[in-house]
Amino acid sequence: MEYKYDELLKRARSQIPETVSKHERLELPRLRHSVIGMRTIVYNLKEVSEAINRDPQHLLKFLTREMATAATLQESRAIFKGKFSRETFERLIRRYMEVFVICPVCKRPDTKIVKEKRLSFLVCEACGAKSSVRQL
Repeated sequence: MEYKYDELLKRARSQIPETVSKHERLELPRLRHSVIGMRTIVYNLKEVSEAINRDPQHLLKFLTREMATAATLQESRAIFKGKFSRETFERLIRRYMEVFVICPVCKRPDTKIVKEKRLSFLVCEACGAKSSVRQL
């Protein structure tokens, strides 16, 4: 019995579930925010932090330092002092992910932050790489 490569490839691809064939493995939920007076409220910060598998306090600390403002976390929302656009938050969350989430070796988001003595390391659960990350 003779098989053609293209036919076998099409048959194999048709049997793969759609969720596996997606190229984007890590999809962040769309930020829901509003500006009320001189305060900006991000309603789903906890949901975003759960999507990237990080502590909401760690993400909030990064955002407040980068924006040079104060913020509080109440349940699943964060309240920032000052007016900020959605693009600002999205850009900063992408930068946070580059530093604290994405593995520098294999570029996958399957990492966790491990603290050893006074140093923090980004340990990749996919490839096993261990790289240092800066403190907040």
